[in-house]
Amino acid sequence: MALHMLGKDPNSPDGKSATVYYDDTRDRYLVQGLKVLDEERLAQLDLPDHESVVEIPAYMTQFFLEVNGGDVPGRRSV
Repeated sequence: MALHMLGKDPNSPDGKSATVYYDDTRDRYLVQGLKVLDEERLAQLDLPDHESVVEIPAYMTQFFLEVNGGDVPGRRSV
């Protein structure tokens, strides 16, 4: 598996979050962000026990390949 870092939040105070990655083996995105812990918000989701939710700023969607028209080596055609 090869993860490709597509972009980091330029406004992150410590430069470590949020981050968008692309997994070229599974053709999936991995998103690093703040854990959603607010029970009211979580109650609005149909979230199985084996999943979790993180949040990222809306402007981070620019790093998704479908949005920016970018290409990552090994990415399958959609």
